[in-house]
Amino acid sequence: MPRSDISISTTDATPTDAPTGACAEESAYDRRRLRQWLAGEARADGIERRDLLRLLTAAGLATTATVAGTGSALAATGPTGPTGPTARAGDTAAAAVVPGIVKPLPDAWFTARGTNAETRFEALAGTGHHTPTDRFFVRNHTSTPVLDADAWTLTVWGDGLAKGRTSEFTLDDLKRLPATTRSAFVECAGNGRSFFTTQQGQTVSGTAWTLGAIGVARWRGVRLGEVLRRAGLTRDAVDVLPRGLDADYLLADGTNLGRVRRPLPLSKALDDVLLAYEMNGEPLPADHGRPVRVLVPSWIGIASIKWVGDIEVSAQPLYSPWNTDFYRLFGTAHPEGGSAPLTRQTLKSAFELPWNASLESGAEHRLTGRSWSGAGGIARVEVSTDGGATWRHARLHDAPRRADWVRWSADWRPAAPGAYTLLARATDTTGRTQPQTTVHNTQGYFFDAVVRHPVQAV
Repeated sequence: MPRSDISISTTDATPTDAPTGACAEESAYDRRRLRQWLAGEARADGIERRDLLRLLTAAGLATTATVAGTGSALAATGPTGPTGPTARAGDTAAAAVVPGIVKPLPDAWFTARGTNAETRFEALAGTGHHTPTDRFFVRNHTSTPVLDADAWTLTVWGDGLAKGRTSEFTLDDLKRLPATTRSAFVECAGNGRSFFTTQQGQTVSGTAWTLGAIGVARWRGVRLGEVLRRAGLTRDAVDVLPRGLDADYLLADGTNLGRVRRPLPLSKALDDVLLAYEMNGEPLPADHGRPVRVLVPSWIGIASIKWVGDIEVSAQPLYSPWNTDFYRLFGTAHPEGGSAPLTRQTLKSAFELPWNASLESGAEHRLTGRSWSGAGGIARVEVSTDGGATWRHARLHDAPRRADWVRWSADWRPAAPGAYTLLARATDTTGRTQPQTTVHNTQGYFFDAVVRHPVQAV
């Protein structure tokens, strides 16, 4: 059943913490789905299970020969090849035009990453709590489709609906339903991936994000649960599978994985998931899902399917390549055959400073940044200006809220010219603090360690 702390209204529906019960239910679901997948007790949508197993094996082998940012055939390829150029944390090369992205990508705001555009964190300084839409990162598997909102329809279908019926909703239909507005982040599971290599000396595959594959917006739309009930949801339903309207996703070897799609457990779908049609008070831009996208608060970005065109409601467990080959943890530290599919995001902090920024020695500086967690609100942030020898509390400028970030600041006066390493670590309301290192996984997901940010005092 939906939680009572997500109201259907025109006001901000952002609870201040994540209930233990919801996290526990998601963990149980994850473990159950992993057992079902490994035992072959579920339907893999759109691709034969034997092909998924072949690709899964390839993922484990291919990553041993790749470095951060070059990408493997599975983790970072688009229709024409690898999507992640070799990059180092803090790369300041001018951003090129990214084919398939509609909005402008000024060099001062973005770094091009193959088919994607990463926000430079320093471009968020002074912008307020919500990421300006024109500075919001773009994660595309293929290219941004430009869709006619007036002609768009959402089809809801499947054997989890009464008598297997099919319903269609236009954008106007959705706008006539009770609306919910909430502040929430969308973040790629690979955000911070490059630090596995630059900080920990480990090989990973995938797009070489630093920390800018995240943005927070004020989203408005209709609760997915509202739409599912009107479509005839039954007690037999267990999984909900939204599918995007972007082009089919092709691997480098020509394998066609179809359109991007990823199942949600019914409990999450009925909890706080939105079908969003507005972003920061305006209709969704094309790059961010126009006319309607799924918004799955706290979860990894792949769950928030853009340009949603249909939703299958299933009476049996569903799988897709995006929760079997991708978005699971593989490697020697993880279970044989991989972890359960990734769901809630991890804990991170970032300074709003360029990499190797020059700061005047002897002068007072106001260091600013942001911290966030998928498990709860941010309870405190600590900053070190001496490489971790000492720590002090930063000032928080936002109330801690689940699925959102907080802005923070700390004053610092570098005593003398030279190189310094700035660190920021957050603790969330579940009591978890960012670690010094992240356990390695071959596809470079969930980097949550304290990031070492170099600056120069001059």
